[in-house]
Amino acid sequence: MVASLAPHPSLPPGSWPRPPACLPAGLLDLPPPGARVRVAGLVLCRQRPGTAKGVIFVTLEDETGPCNVVVWAKVYERFRRAVIAGRLLRVTGRLQRQAGVVHVVAEEIEDISLLLDRLLVPGFSADGTRAADQP
Repeated sequence: MVASLAPHPSLPPGSWPRPPACLPAGLLDLPPPGARVRVAGLVLCRQRPGTAKGVIFVTLEDETGPCNVVVWAKVYERFRRAVIAGRLLRVTGRLQRQAGVVHVVAEEIEDISLLLDRLLVPGFSADGTRAADQP
């Protein structure tokens, strides 16, 4: 699948480019638990606690908010480079809800960091808002 720089139809022109077929983090409460979803966002942090038995926790952020991603050891082995080096990731996985916390359990991880370079293209106009500023 090729990523597009066209903004999401519900966003004003010039806002953050959304990869196609990705669910905004702000809408992750809509699909039922276990649904297969695709999310994309900037990597805020990666955590690999010593007590987590090889599980890596990645927090992504898009224009609507943060998204928690769980990467099991076998998935990490397949997508190691993207998990370690990616600045902008697209993750496909299963939605999990526990105690009011939503996670995407990764099945596939794609580094789409090259899209960030397109933000420097003349004529691109960011609207200046951040996900943390959204209501």
